[in-house]
Amino acid sequence: MATVSSGSPIAVEIAGTIASLQTAFTPEYCSAIDRAAEALTEVLRHGGKVLIMGNGGSAADAQHIAAELVGRYKVKRKALAAIALTTDSSILTAWSNDYNYDTVFSRQVEALARPGDIVWGISTSGNSRNVVAAFESARAIGATTLGMLGRDGGRLLPLSDVAMVVPLAATDQIQAAHLLTYHALCSHLDTEFQ
Repeated sequence: MATVSSGSPIAVEIAGTIASLQTAFTPEYCSAIDRAAEALTEVLRHGGKVLIMGNGGSAADAQHIAAELVGRYKVKRKALAAIALTTDSSILTAWSNDYNYDTVFSRQVEALARPGDIVWGISTSGNSRNVVAAFESARAIGATTLGMLGRDGGRLLPLSDVAMVVPLAATDQIQAAHLLTYHALCSHLDTEFQ
């Protein structure tokens, strides 16, 4: 089996990401994950649903999370109500073409969110305009907003009822922390709903 030689660009990249993750998971960040776990458990236990969104890699994360919740993460358990707002190509393209991309998620939140649901936005910058608009719509409806953010939390921080802010600057490292975070949350939910 081939191995990555130390000092190679790949090894340097991996070591840099691991080092950044060790600094990212501060007591404050871990406490925010605990609050998110409590909020998700409460909403799902009372028949609510989770609407998840993001752009680019964060869109892929939204789909990944929804798949883990509706399907399963590690253990067999009941299905949990989760929808990735990034997956319906007809809604995404029709609304963006006829109106604008900044409201492509808020329109879906208006249609699907109810008080007692969670609207989960993922943004490495914390400033994604379409996620900001969706959080504004969610708050008007009475849904809980859950931000999985990066850097300083950006414009989404004050709009998040629960905010998990990865205190890093590099997008790829924030995304790596987000992956670990939502896998931990999925593991928690597996246990709660097994």
